[in-house]
Amino acid sequence: MKKYLAEMVGTMVLVLMGCGVAVSLACDPVNDHASVIGTAMAFGLSVVAMAYAIGGISGCHINPAITLGVFLSGRMSAKDCTMYMLFQVIGGLIGAALLCLLVSTTGTDFAAAGAGLGANGLQSGVSVTGGLIAEILFTCVFVLVVLGATSKTNGATNNFAGLAIGLSLILVHLVCIRYTGTSVNPARSIGPAIFAQFIGGPVTALSNLWIFIVGPFVGAALASVIWRVIEPEEK
Repeated sequence: MKKYLAEMVGTMVLVLMGCGVAVSLACDPVNDHASVIGTAMAFGLSVVAMAYAIGGISGCHINPAITLGVFLSGRMSAKDCTMYMLFQVIGGLIGAALLCLLVSTTGTDFAAAGAGLGANGLQSGVSVTGGLIAEILFTCVFVLVVLGATSKTNGATNNFAGLAIGLSLILVHLVCIRYTGTSVNPARSIGPAIFAQFIGGPVTALSNLWIFIVGPFVGAALASVIWRVIEPEEK
């Protein structure tokens, strides 16, 4: 149970900090590039922080897509996979609820600006197909980094896995925010999409939510296949 609770706490922090920075900086991928950099760094640094806080307890997946990739790679049981995902979603809901509370109890102008709670959404000019492809591609890259960085065949370098994973998440955000706001993590998307509705967030956050669940899961499955093909034999 401790590892499940650790996943819940880690995902809560990821959503609260990552989406919280997106709200605080009013992240605008078209007109404010500085806010994109800040938001990308927030998500990456949240992963690094949690990797060293709870990595020794649960492995710090804090992302159902990562959990799926690890499961399909044969590194965890079906029971743990299911429970990890459940507690990650719960953690994401708690993080979004706390952010919703913060936003809704501030000044009117700030509350209006933060009504989306950093929920994912298709950006201007991006089609449903384009957004889905982006989520698949970038989740695949991200999960592949996770599988490689945490592999036993990596020797001493896996001591720095948390740093490598966090930096790769920053990179993924820098590219993908312009397309979908960057999910690559269903638990990160579900909470904000739901709670944004309580404070006047966009209804598209819910109607497009399936993209940020299906895309990351497909990308994670592809990453597990790629890793199984290129994974070196254990020494």
